[in-house]
Amino acid sequence: MDNELKSIIADVLGIDAEQADALTDDSGLFGHLPELDSMAVAGLLTEMEDRLDIVIEDEDVDGEMLETYGGLLAFAEGKLSEG
Repeated sequence: MDNELKSIIADVLGIDAEQADALTDDSGLFGHLPELDSMAVAGLLTEMEDRLDIVIEDEDVDGEMLETYGGLLAFAEGKLSEG
């Protein structure tokens, strides 16, 4: 899951794989990566739905899940376990 999520982030944000691979649980996302603006968030969530075969409801999305890479990873893993 970790590698797939990093691949999605690299593809959607247009950053290189090395930059995505360097993300740790504590790495800041929204507000820290200039590429991740509000428009990119929508694209990121859509791509996560498509590639991870999950459904993300509007009420699922909050600032905490997008604050750090670890938060986003935990969210994605939680969504997968729901299925």
